[in-house]
Amino acid sequence: MSTSRRINESFAALPLRHLADAALSRAREAGVSHAELRVERSRSVDVRVRDRVLEGAAEQESAGLSVRVLHGGVWGFAASSRLNPDAAARAAAEAVEVARVAAPLTTERVELAGEEVYPDATWVSSYSVNPFEVPPEERAALLVEWTGRLLGHPRVAHADASVAAVQEDKFYADLAGTTTTQERVRVHPGATAVAVDRSSGAFETMRTLAPPAGRGWEYLTGTGWDWDGELAEMPDLLAEKMGAPSVDAGSYDLVIDPSNLWLTIHESVGHATELDRALGYEAAYAGTSFATVDRLGSLRYGSPVMHVTGDRTVEHGLATVGYDDEGVAAQSWDLVRDGVLVGYQLDRRMAARQGLGRSNGCAFADSARHVPLQRMANVSLQPAAGGPSTAELLDALGEGLYVMGDKSWSIDMQRYNFQFTGQRFFRVRGGRLAGQVRGAAYQGTTTEFWGSMEAVGGEETYVLGGAFNCGKGQPGQVAPVSHGCPAALFRNIRILNTTRESGR
Repeated sequence: MSTSRRINESFAALPLRHLADAALSRAREAGVSHAELRVERSRSVDVRVRDRVLEGAAEQESAGLSVRVLHGGVWGFAASSRLNPDAAARAAAEAVEVARVAAPLTTERVELAGEEVYPDATWVSSYSVNPFEVPPEERAALLVEWTGRLLGHPRVAHADASVAAVQEDKFYADLAGTTTTQERVRVHPGATAVAVDRSSGAFETMRTLAPPAGRGWEYLTGTGWDWDGELAEMPDLLAEKMGAPSVDAGSYDLVIDPSNLWLTIHESVGHATELDRALGYEAAYAGTSFATVDRLGSLRYGSPVMHVTGDRTVEHGLATVGYDDEGVAAQSWDLVRDGVLVGYQLDRRMAARQGLGRSNGCAFADSARHVPLQRMANVSLQPAAGGPSTAELLDALGEGLYVMGDKSWSIDMQRYNFQFTGQRFFRVRGGRLAGQVRGAAYQGTTTEFWGSMEAVGGEETYVLGGAFNCGKGQPGQVAPVSHGCPAALFRNIRILNTTRESGR
């Protein structure tokens, strides 16, 4: 969903059409079958406060253009930091030359799935207040105030707060006639409290559960998250965690909160359903995928209540766009339906290679200097219509653990065997929370874990989590991505004790 905001005037004032004409004309003259120009400008800000003191505030801006071509079925790519027609034409010529040099070394010719032409499309993400229009002193003051609130509790020894924000402006044009101009804004705020036992040196930390979001500065001042409530309750929860016993290892039934489950979705479903991984074209950043194409339509990924979608359209999603970096319009589609693998995330090349029809719009490059890769959509577990509340899930759980907040994780090179910890593990007795335990991690295989999911919560339990820094590729690129999910009930999950002294 786009707001009524317009593309940033300074970006719109660039000679975007002249750059496209210069690059695409040169590519056409060279006889390419496909050519595309991207012009990108990215602004970022990172502010960090510790114990009421500003530790650092940095703003960066980068801009450039790139041209990618298909010449004789071989990719060619070139980029420039200069934003003028001569540089655009030169990049096109260099991209063609790269394709010519690579042709003798290339055994597979590239074809692209077809896509409609969008001759003059504009899209702006849904936000109200641009973080870059907020005075730097105001940004710092809010974080200073947050750490002050946390330090007001006697058990909090240190407090950190930070916010990262990005404004991404992008122009795309190709030989087919598509031209798109887009702007995305996203923010990632957070705060951490630290408690220290001075006599033993033991310490514990607790972080806010608020996810990053495709929103503006309004997110930090109360739109979309209850910061006052979370900062008020966190010190007492941290104090309780400091005195909590270690978990007893064994098998437990779990209710997992969206603040933790989003990361499990990312690692065990999101990456595993990238078609380039499933085909073995991509193996960087933890490997390929067990969810191979011969199992499409038959792999029992999870229980019948498992419905996972790929989505490039959801409002405030970090991977939400109007059009991807190959000019494909944003879409939503099923990846797992009724517990069965039914789809993949695709770019135009992967869609054509496997005969899967149209791309679902998963091409993205994190800057003009990088080639677009097949990147993750907003991959989300869907809630049950009229489904249970978290309290009702806990009541159905009876005895077990309730998990909140992401922390560390580990997964194998096939996205199959994994282990996840969390910020907060609560014992559940008689369907009610009965204090925290420390040092817990849950472990399983992807299909075993999702097969043990007995129930998912209703719409009221659904939260859109995510991360700014999903890594992929060589050279490495990062991409923002969201994962929505409800609270969910799992049966008979292995719990490990990760503390050095069991029973503390």
